[in-house]
This record gives sequence, structure tokens and C-alpha cells, in this order.
Amino acid sequence: MSDDLEIYEKQGLGARMGFGKNPALIIVDFINGFNDPDAFGGGNIQDAIDNTETLLATARHLGLPVAYTVHCYSDDGAEDGIFNLKMPRLREGLIRGSHATQVVDQLEPRAGERIVEKHFPSAFSGTDLASWLAMKQVDTAIVTGCTTSGCVRATVVDSMGNGFRPIVPKECVGDRAEGPHEANLFDMDQKYADVMALSEVLEELDALYPGQAQSSDKEG
Repeated sequence: MSDDLEIYEKQGLGARMGFGKNPALIIVDFINGFNDPDAFGGGNIQDAIDNTETLLATARHLGLPVAYTVHCYSDDGAEDGIFNLKMPRLREGLIRGSHATQVVDQLEPRAGERIVEKHFPSAFSGTDLASWLAMKQVDTAIVTGCTTSGCVRATVVDSMGNGFRPIVPKECVGDRAEGPHEANLFDMDQKYADVMALSEVLEELDALYPGQAQSSDKEG
């Protein structure tokens, strides 16, 4: 790893973007199907949900825009795409309206929080998420969710492409396997996002909203 870091540093990768002035929280695919090891989950995804619960409580306390993505398809195959050629079980296991496609109870959306349906890895692909964030004058996308190597990474790359600074709290993203999780955290931090500890993200929010980001306890 030290050799890897040397060449990345030599080439000027890994610079910090930092927070802008108006962050939003994007929660990617923390749905029942991706939290079920017998379906599409496993690994450290439950841990990431637990930590996201803490961050979500702070985001709600501060009144930040919150958006969830739900990966789902119609049951007649009409919404199948190229992604389903690579992962054909997704359409079988993630039918719109099923239990598998509901956001986990632990992070249940509230009124005013956006739920975005998607069919591809990125939360921005084929959705109006970018325009919704722009309408709210968001400049910073705090991205949590699963999987780190898949839909989180794709969302991070497209966040940058759509003009939002991607911030990834590393304890708030999870994957079904540790190797891809760690490799993609490293790569995103070098090229596409600021990967930070959850505690650092909470400190940044406290600096943006002095005296307001006091409660990071999980809400019941």
C-alpha cells in the first residue's frame, strides 16, 4: 500500500475538496433486499445502516435535504436494461412494492424526504435527483449506502459529474465483501470524493451550523 500511495501522491491525486455551504444526505439502497445475506446483502451492510442512523438523526435535526434511493423493477420486465444482463436476479428479487424494495425500518423515510426509484447503479442515472438537489441549492452530497463498490461508487462519480461535492462517511457505507469495500473506499478517496470518518463529517456539519448540530443520537 505504501508503494501505491507513493505513485498516487506523485501524480497529485487525493486532494481534498471539502464541504460546500449546503449539504444534502443521500442514502443509497439501504433497502431490505440489500440488507439480507440470503438475497443481495451481507458483509458490513448492517453496521453501515447503524452508523447512518446516527448521521440521519443529525441531518434531520439540521433540516438538511434527505434523499433515499430504492432499486426496483416492474414485474413484467418492461423496465429491464443492460444492468439486468449482468445481474439478472435483481429484477426477480427487487420487484416494485415488495418487502425487499422497502427502506429498512431503522431508516424509515419521513414526510418531505425524497424517495428516488432507480434501475441502474447510479442514483442519478435516469432519475431527476440532480434537478431536485439543484432546486434546493445543494452543493455537497454526503453519500451513504450500499454497496460501496457498486451503487455507492457510481453515485459518487455522478455526484461529481453533476456538480456536487461528494463526501463519503466511511462507516456509513457497506459491501457484501471486505476486499471490494476497502479498495473502493481508497479509490474514491483518491479520485472522486472526500472519504472521511463519520466523526469528521459530524464535526464539519457542526462548523457549518454552529450550535445546531448538537444531537447525533439515534432517533427512535
